Parts: sequence; C-alpha cells; structure tokens
Amino acid sequence: MGKTSGIVVVYPGSFDPVTFGHLDIVRRAAAQFTSVTVAVVANPSKSPMFSLAERVEMLREACAGLRNVEIDSFEGLLVDYVRRFERALIIKGLRIVSDFEHEFSMALLNRKLKGGAETIFMPASAEFAYVSSSSVKEVFALGGDVAEFVPKSVLRHMLARRRKGKR
Repeated sequence: MGKTSGIVVVYPGSFDPVTFGHLDIVRRAAAQFTSVTVAVVANPSKSPMFSLAERVEMLREACAGLRNVEIDSFEGLLVDYVRRFERALIIKGLRIVSDFEHEFSMALLNRKLKGGAETIFMPASAEFAYVSSSSVKEVFALGGDVAEFVPKSVLRHMLARRRKGKR
C-alpha cells in the first residue's frame, strides 16, 4: 500500500518527555503519509518537566532520520493549528481503553469546533502500550532506570536535569 499523498498528518502532544511509544506512532504514520507534523503543545494547565523549546529539541533529535517528519510547536486550540494546513488530519495514538475514551471525546469536540478537524486513531504497538510520559517521569523521579522507555538523547536531557537538581 502506498503513502496517502497531499495530506498532512498532525500528531499533537506534550511529549514531556518523548518516549519510544511516541516515536513508534511517528514512524508508523510517516510510513503511511507523505507528511507528518509532530506538534508540541504549550499546555498552560500542565507543569512540564521540560520547556517547550527543550521538548521540540528532543523530538528533532529523536526524529532526525525521518525525512517526511517535521517538528513544530503551538499554543491554543489544536483545530486552529490544524487549520494552517490545506488538508490535514489529526492522528492520536491509543494505548489503553481510557485513552480511547478521552481521545474519542476530544476528536468529537475538535470536529465540532469552528474549522473542525478529523481525527484518526492508531493503536500502540504491544511493546509500548504500557509506556506513558507520566509513568516515565514518575519512575525517573523515584530513581528508576528509564533507558528502555526513552531514546538515548532524551535520557541525556533527563539526567542533565537531575544533575541540575530539577525534577
């Protein structure tokens, strides 16, 4: 099956930090679509471990070998961001049933908002279904080894943050 052309797939998220599960979705989307934009959201309601600029940098490092993947960031509504593209779909990775409940609700809302956007869902690969950024941060904060969950470049950023005495 060839790639779907002319459509930009927008993969939004906080990516705090980016995990192998995120990268699995990026790679699989990049194999199906000619253009994938990973859009890091500046979510004011969350207290991220990394700044927006740091998260963008980590994603650029982790996705460096993927020619049809672009890393960007945005503030505000996702539908407003997606409207920048002529033809775009939102893609969301689903790990567990509760992800589906939340993401399905958001997909319906995003479709309903002015300038709405369609969402497609991609199930997580089995080896990443239990990995979330929240669990990675928690394990890391408690001194656990997260090397099997995040790329080496991300782990370097996390360890540097620990050495500086930040979360």
